[in-house]
Amino acid sequence: MIASAPAPVDSRVSHFRWTICALLFFATSINYIDRQVLSILAPELQRSIGWNELQYGYIVTAFQGAYALGLLFIGRLMDRIGTRMGYPLIMAIWSVAAMLHALAGSALGFGIARGLLGLGEAGNFPAAIKTVAEWFPKQERAFATGIFNAGSNVGAIVAPLVVPWIALTLGWRWAFVSTGALGFLWLAFWRPLYRSPDQSSRVSQAELAWIRSDIPEPAVQPTWRQLLPYRNTWAIAFARFLTDPIWWFFLFWLPKLLGSRFGVTLSGLGPPLVVIYVLADVGSVGGGWISSLLIRAGWRVHRARLVAMLVCALCVVPVFAASQTQHLWLAVGLIGLAAAAHQGWSANVYTLASDLFPSQIVGAVVGLAGLCGAIGGMLFSSIAGYLLQQANDFRPLLFVASAAYLTALAVVHLLTRTDRPTT
Repeated sequence: MIASAPAPVDSRVSHFRWTICALLFFATSINYIDRQVLSILAPELQRSIGWNELQYGYIVTAFQGAYALGLLFIGRLMDRIGTRMGYPLIMAIWSVAAMLHALAGSALGFGIARGLLGLGEAGNFPAAIKTVAEWFPKQERAFATGIFNAGSNVGAIVAPLVVPWIALTLGWRWAFVSTGALGFLWLAFWRPLYRSPDQSSRVSQAELAWIRSDIPEPAVQPTWRQLLPYRNTWAIAFARFLTDPIWWFFLFWLPKLLGSRFGVTLSGLGPPLVVIYVLADVGSVGGGWISSLLIRAGWRVHRARLVAMLVCALCVVPVFAASQTQHLWLAVGLIGLAAAAHQGWSANVYTLASDLFPSQIVGAVVGLAGLCGAIGGMLFSSIAGYLLQQANDFRPLLFVASAAYLTALAVVHLLTRTDRPTT
């Protein structure tokens, strides 16, 4: 009997995981384009529709409240049904909600549309972080997270370049319709391309072995009640609670700050916002790159994450001076540095969750932490609306921003003292 020849070994070296990362990048870009449209148009809509600063604060809070509500169950949903089905579902929800803004004609109408948008957009980061945990080994996760998280800044760059032109040319309603439609274009690519690494024909055996090169994780599916006693859970949650509100503030109030302090109008918003979010894009990739570089140099994973977060936290401190200067571009530089630092910080906080928890429950942990971040954002936005309605003074808000990250880092350091994942 003649022995059969051994099956040929797949010697290809594929890099399909970076295609998946690109899809996450574009999804996050669309996510931020859709949420940024209202803040860009807010000064003009405020004049034409007639809401005040306090009402605008409530509209922002409606988004964040629905975002928090979505995070109560969307992270768990992603863990249950997987990202191949879950990601298109939440993309469709938020794209429809973004387009519904065109039907609003009052502060209440915008609040309702904003709430629906927040409910759908809540799924983006739990889904993306879960996808990264499934497709990348630990030493690449921070860099991959930084790349897809940079999409938030690209979205924030594209929006001020495109939205004013659409609004001034076709009317503000078309700005919401055209940007909301982008999500359906993304759907045309996700379903044909996405499979799990084990099932994808585009992943070679060498790439699959690299993706699976970490120590195997236990098969666990704890409830939130089981996660709550862990210090690691609260470390991620407090990091988000204390710092997410600062990013929300930049997103939703920055056009108002530039308009009230420096007289920047809708047609002039593009250049300052582009500079700020280009810097934020650099920070997103750079923050992940710092910790990945330290890990490759032999540092312990946890220590590398904390050092990268410290660098980012220190870069936010000078932002309080943006409310003191009379020079527009100095203020833009200070806010841009803070935005870059926040994105680098976020890349490491997101990756910290995938370091400390098995991939099967990363979606739930990120969802719970995002819930805490959204609650913090709701509180901060309500306070911001009240303060600005009373005095139109951004100084107290920027002072809080300058101290938030160092405070959060101290909390994370106290609560996480081990490299061992939670099991």
